[in-house]
Amino acid sequence: MNLAELDDAALAAQLALEAGRLLTAVREGSGLAGKPLGDEGDREANRFLCEAIRAARPDDGLLSEEEKDNPARLAKSRVWIIDPVDGTREYSEGRADWAVHVALAVDGVPVHGAVALPGLAGEVVLRSDQPHPLAPMAPRPRFLVSRTRPAAEAQAVAAALDGELVPMGSAGAKAMAVVRGEAEVYLHSGGQYEWDSCAPVAVAAAYGLHCSRIDGSLLVYNQPDTYMPDLLICRGEWAAPVLAEVARLAQGD
Repeated sequence: MNLAELDDAALAAQLALEAGRLLTAVREGSGLAGKPLGDEGDREANRFLCEAIRAARPDDGLLSEEEKDNPARLAKSRVWIIDPVDGTREYSEGRADWAVHVALAVDGVPVHGAVALPGLAGEVVLRSDQPHPLAPMAPRPRFLVSRTRPAAEAQAVAAALDGELVPMGSAGAKAMAVVRGEAEVYLHSGGQYEWDSCAPVAVAAAYGLHCSRIDGSLLVYNQPDTYMPDLLICRGEWAAPVLAEVARLAQGD
């Protein structure tokens, strides 16, 4: 397959799929476990993705969690933002809740993206160019939170809205759980980086979900500082109640 001939959305999806296959092979065949497995997976997936993007889109910028940042990307309109293994801990522990993120941001907006969930059966890849109808919502909102350090804001908002907490691993896995109809709200306030959310936001927005900062402001990518303090991905019906409750908590009411 000539990757350079694919359009941007198809390229993102193909790269996420192939990186997921590579990571699965490393996990099953390397004989490694724990941190050495996570390090090897990160290294191999990053090498593959960066080489493929540079070959297929040589004029575009690139930002990866696993490479030293090149400030030249800031002068580019088109920048690929990738996380070779989102949820390295889950990957290294043999869990299913990890992901591969590949996104293209244009002028700071994530316009194309794909999130692979290689730990699930059937080579699941959710992509911005192939959205499907959303599943019916649960009677009570399900809030996705970190399985190791759930954000206090998410817990407080869930309690105020009679929600249910659903612990899960990587950011991509949590965001795609909303896309897949396994939850209604992913509210995160513990800090992330651009590669943690760019591809999930591209996919979630294509599916018609609400995507913003927790104060309702826009998410902007390809910034000099790649740190992003917070994130809200949720069903549109829950956006206003969640944002209102976050604002109320911030005011100390």
